[in-house]
Amino acid sequence: MSKGYAVKDQSTRARIVRAADELFYCRGFENTSFADVASAVQISRGNFYHHFKSKDEILGAVISARLSNTRGMLERWESADEEPTQRIRSFVDILIANRALIRRFGCPVGTLCSELAKLEHSALPEANMLFSLFRTWLRRQFELVGRGTDADALALHVLARSQGIAMLANAFADESFIRREVKEMHAWLDAAVTNCSPRELARS
Repeated sequence: MSKGYAVKDQSTRARIVRAADELFYCRGFENTSFADVASAVQISRGNFYHHFKSKDEILGAVISARLSNTRGMLERWESADEEPTQRIRSFVDILIANRALIRRFGCPVGTLCSELAKLEHSALPEANMLFSLFRTWLRRQFELVGRGTDADALALHVLARSQGIAMLANAFADESFIRREVKEMHAWLDAAVTNCSPRELARS
């Protein structure tokens, strides 16, 4: 196989993964067929099967791509912001940056994990790694601001609240709700980094 062909081959595979990622998010994994993905990429069935033999293989590639992209995003935040509090705000502000898509389709991580759980799909543990990645990263940021004893609980709170916001924004198709809730999360975060007690944080 020539070098030029390998690059072309890799590019086609990447296009399939990107198209499948979008379709799984917008339509759902179960409601997306091989034909849907092939049509979106505009390649022949033969070329398609050269890269993926089953929809589950595509799902695995989509999850791997999401994990890779998420790690890259977290690394960029680490490089751009010296202050851990600002890094956490960057995570919260994903809700604002993606508000239009969240209003229509929900959170891409939460919706996929929820669907795979209902299907009792074997890929659920891999999909859940996205939440674990965020949890570990958020916990470390809270540790860096001095919340070592309850850093993990705070990380889970941020994850849970962001998921709740995404779910309700999708249910009510309300972008303004996202803005209000993100503003409140920023206020909650300010209280968290000033070492408020867990009871005080629960009231905020």
